[in-house]
Amino acid sequence: MLNLDRLRILHAIDAHGSVSAAADILHVTTSAISQQMGKLERETGQQLLVKNGRGVRLTDAGRLLSGHAERILSMVELAHAELEAHRGAAVGTLTIGAFPTAARGLLPGALASLRRDHPQLRAYLQEMEPGEAIPRVMRGDVDLAVVLDWYNKPLPLPDGLAKAPLLDDRVDVVVPVGHPVAGREWVDLEELADDDWIAWPQGQFCCEWLLFTLRGKGVEPRVSHAADEHPTQMALVEAGLGVAVSPRLGRGPVPDGVRVVPVRDTMHRHVYAAWRTDADRRPSIRAAVRALGRAGEGMIASAT
Repeated sequence: MLNLDRLRILHAIDAHGSVSAAADILHVTTSAISQQMGKLERETGQQLLVKNGRGVRLTDAGRLLSGHAERILSMVELAHAELEAHRGAAVGTLTIGAFPTAARGLLPGALASLRRDHPQLRAYLQEMEPGEAIPRVMRGDVDLAVVLDWYNKPLPLPDGLAKAPLLDDRVDVVVPVGHPVAGREWVDLEELADDDWIAWPQGQFCCEWLLFTLRGKGVEPRVSHAADEHPTQMALVEAGLGVAVSPRLGRGPVPDGVRVVPVRDTMHRHVYAAWRTDADRRPSIRAAVRALGRAGEGMIASAT
């Protein structure tokens, strides 16, 4: 009888490309991975991994078994979903991945609501960017992801995922207090063509969106600094080192030396939940989506 945990490990090595990456995802040591793979090879009577430089690669038998493992794990997820649906209660554990501003601005209220309304459900938050969250939902490492895309730059979702909209998050421009547009009711992006910009690190989805949007307005941006966290971007703006865009979700206090100016042609990002379609019947998934939706509605109401 093949061991389900060992099949999960083999599939993780195949999906993530290395033993160390699989160990990180599964929260075990590399030595534990190696021990379990040794046992799986003895169970199957086949060599499943071979050394490849400093790493490993799957043999033909390993790839064959990994393909079956993926289908088996999907069937286990489906069985879990149907059993949970049959019971009709949100129980067990639920891992939610969310990008940073959603983790700060949306998840605290949603998690508190889940704890109050479904005391037998243990929900865990892991902060992660959409580019990490979507693959981890597909692999089953995360049950539900809170992700985003932009009004003019969609984030494609792979087959096998369902999604539900949570809110549209307005985005403003932030400038130093002495900037010429600091006291304005609104600004056109073209008016900031000569400014330095504070952006996200290169290669991130939001950075790509910002460059794409500015170039669409005929602005070739000079990115002077890059930072992941919005408070860091705000601090750089306050120091007079450039201007930035600032989503309203999870924004927090605005420094005294920074002014928020709406954009005349409204910019917004779509925030939504995504989960595997084979888990669609799980009451815990549905309860979490409802809680997130209510938290999103509350944020929209407080902003109007």
